[in-house]
Amino acid sequence: MGAPPAGISEADWLSWPAGAREFILDQQGELRAQQEEIEQLRVQLTALATELAHLRERIGRSSRNSSKPPSSDGPGFKPPERRKGSGRKRGGQPGHPGSGPELLPIERVDEVVERHPQACRHCGQRLEGVDPEPLRHQVIEIPPITAVVIEHRMHRLVCPCCSTSTCASVPAEVEASHYGPRLSALVALLGSAFPLSFSKTQALLDQLLGVQISRSAIATIRQRLSAALEQPMQEALAFARQQPVVYVDETGAPTGNADGGNPDGRRGWEWVMVTAMVTVFMQGLSRSKAAAIALLGNAFGGNRSAEDCVYVVSDRFSAYNHLPLGSSASCAGRT
Repeated sequence: MGAPPAGISEADWLSWPAGAREFILDQQGELRAQQEEIEQLRVQLTALATELAHLRERIGRSSRNSSKPPSSDGPGFKPPERRKGSGRKRGGQPGHPGSGPELLPIERVDEVVERHPQACRHCGQRLEGVDPEPLRHQVIEIPPITAVVIEHRMHRLVCPCCSTSTCASVPAEVEASHYGPRLSALVALLGSAFPLSFSKTQALLDQLLGVQISRSAIATIRQRLSAALEQPMQEALAFARQQPVVYVDETGAPTGNADGGNPDGRRGWEWVMVTAMVTVFMQGLSRSKAAAIALLGNAFGGNRSAEDCVYVVSDRFSAYNHLPLGSSASCAGRT
């Protein structure tokens, strides 16, 4: 008969009846088989729990907590309930303390107008003197804005010795454009932070500053400033890619054809990479993996050491699926 079970000496084992020893060995075999079955069931349970979690996450996704459009929510999705009205009218309620803009410090005031009462409002007696603590009322105004036109005249003079004619030169920064740096910066600002169309930019400059500018001049200014900002943009991008944690997202955005790369007028995408120190925006016509790599760079593909690991926080859009699981995390919702 087989060897004794663990913990039982051979002498004790042989002293037991043969039937008892056979029964113990049978029970030991059954326990071993049951343990193997339990381990298999545990592995299956873990796999099913993981699959259930993924299915619940997919079911719970909507346009409110993922990149899905609202049209994909389906008829079963319940929109958030509107907050019930309080029954009060909009605006300030009767009896509440009034509020208004805070007074600026006197250092910020450009002009002070002293106003003294001429006579007593009760008896008409003439009044003189100064109130040590007068009431203060401030009016904020902008000065009249007109464009400044600077004409550069290049004089040509003849040398009295050799009779050679010499013409004065124009500085390179002046010769590059007919529009100065401040006006050029405003044109660029109106096409980026305040994305106005060419026609609206023309109208604003004409009505506000009296400056008439052509569409081609607007395009030239924007292209020139974009080229000037290319190096700082690349420096910011390189710095952001080296940060330990970055947050990325993308959203649809209107894209013009100032650079000639969008002749069909397709709607583009605005990509953003946010870090603790630098935020980088990048605009393009694609929402693909290639566009994500153009923003994040190839270094986010898992080629870094554990000490240099960079964590990318995203909404798990498919464009980020190339990132290794150990270096990516998902956000719970969208704002």
